[in-house]
Amino acid sequence: MEFDLYISFLSFFFTALALVIVFLYLYAIVTPYDDYQLIFEGNNIAAALGFGGAIIGVSIPLYSALVHSVSYYDFAIWGAIAILIQLIFAFIFTRLGGKYSFKTKISEGVVPVGILMAFLSISIGLLNAGSMSY
Repeated sequence: MEFDLYISFLSFFFTALALVIVFLYLYAIVTPYDDYQLIFEGNNIAAALGFGGAIIGVSIPLYSALVHSVSYYDFAIWGAIAILIQLIFAFIFTRLGGKYSFKTKISEGVVPVGILMAFLSISIGLLNAGSMSY
């Protein structure tokens, strides 16, 4: 009986981890700049802050889905929805043009814009999670 609990824990945990990894891959595709190049090669703090905020932002609704789901499949579906919402948010905000261009400012390493992107991602994640509280 207890062995089933461990298997259940492992399946939920590794699925959540896989969803975060999928999100990391898709987020880098959705943003119009190369997050990994900016962070690992360019030492761009603004990009690292925005990317870190995106990770926290998606983890919050994934947590909510874990807590509120009634089954493994329910969790997987809500986890996918959480990722989709966060990606849509990132796609829209990183495409804003003009003087409020996240693409330009983050690529240039403007730290306050990276912080704003992080906080926006986290706030969307909180709203996303709260909407899953059924």
